[in-house]
Amino acid sequence: MDIDILGALSARENNITVTPTAPKPRQVLALLALNAGQVVPMSALSEELWGHTPPRSARTTVQTYILQLRELITRALGHGTTGRTAKDILATGPGGYRLDVGGGTLDFREFDRRAGAGYRAMDAGDYPGAAKRLRDALSLWTGSALADVPAGARLALEAKRLEEARLCALDQRIEADLRLGRHRELLAELTVLVGRHRLHESLHGQFMLALHRSGRRGEALSVYQRLRTTLVTELGLEPSAHLSRLQRSLLTAGPETPAPPAAPVPAAGRTDERPAARRPAATAG
Repeated sequence: MDIDILGALSARENNITVTPTAPKPRQVLALLALNAGQVVPMSALSEELWGHTPPRSARTTVQTYILQLRELITRALGHGTTGRTAKDILATGPGGYRLDVGGGTLDFREFDRRAGAGYRAMDAGDYPGAAKRLRDALSLWTGSALADVPAGARLALEAKRLEEARLCALDQRIEADLRLGRHRELLAELTVLVGRHRLHESLHGQFMLALHRSGRRGEALSVYQRLRTTLVTELGLEPSAHLSRLQRSLLTAGPETPAPPAAPVPAAGRTDERPAARRPAATAG
């Protein structure tokens, strides 16, 4: 079975869709997919669907959703010769259910694999390779994680985790591009990103560097001032010491000359929604 969750939910067996249309069975399938190969307890499924106030019929209702999913899988299996049954793919385990995708693909695990290769390339100083691998990883995303699935507490947490991983990979892909001198090509993308992530210091630092290296020092300094105003107004915080040093390095540089090296924006830079990436941003020079 092939399952995509980095965007709209899609599940296919023998290239035939087995994605349910009703909201709650979609939640069940999504939670099982995110834990593929492991038993998801009935209690976890119930909590996802109804929170802490499940109906008396919760167990029976979940069993009904499982039967509906198995019916979809059974119809798809009729078009292949795998020898597997719906109960092999969506198995009953101790106290819950387990989804076995066999040799199928899970896009979020493929994303982790590609992003991991990109991070290793960054560690090795292979910036062209890192940029390519991270771009390949990000290409798997077609929208927000689980974009069309109603999310209870568990799916909401998983979606947030996935979005954090996406932003980390994006941050590092931009870092690789900066190190490759692609600052002008990054300006349009970073303009959108800093508007979307208004408190994300690493992205703002990267935008400042791209602007400065494009001969737009005044605009780079304005980016810092806008971020500082937002941080102070909304959080009562000043920008990190690292970002402040980057700003000072730009102040001492001519508008079209390299700035002195500045301390990088830290991996733990503050953000409105999620942590910044795991590696430092490029210096101003």
